Amino acid sequence: MARRTPEGPPPAPTVQRLRLRYTKRGRLRFTSHRDFQRAFERALRRAEVPMAYSAGFTPHPKVSYAGAAPTGVASEAEYLEIGVATHCDPARLRDLLDASLPTGLDVLEIVEAHGGNLPERLEASVWELVLAGVTREEAERAVGVFLAAETVEVQRMSKNGMRTFDAREAVIALTVTTPDANDAGHQGVDAGSTAPCAILRLVVRHTTPAVRPDDVLSGLRMVAELVTPTAAAVTRLAQGPLDTATDSVTDPLAPDRAASAEEHTSQGGEELRTGPQGGAEPVVEASNR
Repeated sequence: MARRTPEGPPPAPTVQRLRLRYTKRGRLRFTSHRDFQRAFERALRRAEVPMAYSAGFTPHPKVSYAGAAPTGVASEAEYLEIGVATHCDPARLRDLLDASLPTGLDVLEIVEAHGGNLPERLEASVWELVLAGVTREEAERAVGVFLAAETVEVQRMSKNGMRTFDAREAVIALTVTTPDANDAGHQGVDAGSTAPCAILRLVVRHTTPAVRPDDVLSGLRMVAELVTPTAAAVTRLAQGPLDTATDSVTDPLAPDRAASAEEHTSQGGEELRTGPQGGAEPVVEASNR
């Protein structure tokens, strides 16, 4: 049999790839990844972004999601990449997309991609876990026991049934603080409360299977009997390349930002030699749409 092909012209090619950093805040942390996908694709249509589409009988906009946070977890550092069929100005496109999404799903930055694989840059995450009703002393004792253990096996239900894995190996750093004036606006922190509250700062390497903050909490309960009276308020503060010298997580968009700055510098030098080529750059350049 001859292979069927869709009728009509092929979709326009991708001429620019853009990488986005966005947040999940407040009540929007309860949106699932699929819910966010639907909301984001509606925002792309509202903002009239000239998306590139896949070929085939059911074309889809070229959107690649990377390292999505679990449902119920807030995040200040979610990332995705889109492909567009017409060159766009990243800064103005950020404003349009941010205005097209509900408050809580906020686009913080858009940069033009300059090579490399975005998911491969997301090597580790920094998490904040607010434990209301837990004293700093209780948390420090539990963290000490956890870090001293060679392995901490925990169980989690997966689509293939109950799975057992080591929650300790992926943990790079785990420290304890208590709320101060700078933490008053953080998720789960009640600035007016006098009840005990401990904050865990967790740096965890991305592994397979992924070790999540709730897995670390399960490990703390198992090896140190840490009791949390209420569910922990969890926020991802950062994700990106892991600096093993300092056990810190760096900015995954930094290489793209630096390449764009170098490109603009070289273009500025060319303009000094040849003269200006036009006015301000539009959000979307002229196209055949």
